[in-house]
Amino acid sequence: MRDVVRLAPYFLVFTLPALLLCFDLGGTWIVFPLFFAFGVIPTLDVVVGLDTRQPDEHTSNLRRWLADTPLLLWVPVQLSTTLYVLHRFATGEFSWFEIVVATISIGVLNGAIGITIAHELMHRRSGLHRAGAEILLASVHYTHFCIEHILGHHRNVATEHDPASSRYGESYYRFLPRVVIGSLLHAWKLERERCRKQGIPASSLRDRRTRYALTLLVADLAVLLAWGWEGLLLYLAQGVIAFCLLEAINYIEHYGLTRREIVDGRFERVQPWHSWNSAHRVSNWYLFNLARHSDHHYLASREYDRLRHHPDAPQLPTGYAGMVLLALVPPLWFLIMNPRVQRWDR
Repeated sequence: MRDVVRLAPYFLVFTLPALLLCFDLGGTWIVFPLFFAFGVIPTLDVVVGLDTRQPDEHTSNLRRWLADTPLLLWVPVQLSTTLYVLHRFATGEFSWFEIVVATISIGVLNGAIGITIAHELMHRRSGLHRAGAEILLASVHYTHFCIEHILGHHRNVATEHDPASSRYGESYYRFLPRVVIGSLLHAWKLERERCRKQGIPASSLRDRRTRYALTLLVADLAVLLAWGWEGLLLYLAQGVIAFCLLEAINYIEHYGLTRREIVDGRFERVQPWHSWNSAHRVSNWYLFNLARHSDHHYLASREYDRLRHHPDAPQLPTGYAGMVLLALVPPLWFLIMNPRVQRWDR
């Protein structure tokens, strides 16, 4: 029963797709999903406060099953929600304002929740979990994240070799093109080397470059045939919004933090203080403890429900939703975060 009570809040995530029904109400109701994500959740973070409790390390079969249920259930929920929005807005009579808001809303949903869950699933060993990660990332045209995050980011985090580690004084708008292009090129290189060592031909679906390209092509053609160019444009746009939100979170998680270089090309082991940590309870419910990022990088194999709070790691002033809003305004971001980086370095 204790496991049920502790894991129940993570099922709150399914209230978010339900909010998209506000689209049917029209008018100002259409902005309510975005207001909830960037207004209600940050407010609840302040009101409800922090969760600094440490998890029970014992993982029963019931707890593992309960913890995995929302992750795997999200895959069909995200796909059906995305298709609903595509059909609704590609075939109906809506103003440009309504279409733009709907596109941003589904992009935020698929980026904040979908990619977060894909991130959790790609760290698992099960083929089912990893397939779920690939499906979710394919729906936002960011499948290479499966390669770069596992093989690149975790190895090179908080160094100059990692495109996903933001640098001190770098704005989100300078970081974004660098990480999008850099992570794609690095993922291509990593997969090419993996396939070369294992003798996998480029024509094989075991080469993820080939498999991902075919998956995206088939999905785009299906959307085009079903809803025309308007539907395809909406589908592509929500993907761009989703991965831009992902990279905003990457920007937040490691801003200004660096690992010491021990000898040429070799860096100290990744420690909890190489990632920004956040214990804001409500954000972590909706993001499956992603903000306990210090522990995730310290031990990447630890499942979300077993991630630990590190009080000795650098702490963010708000949950992720509030930090994303700060990142979009560079002068405000630098005003709040640069002194924190400087204090931490000292």
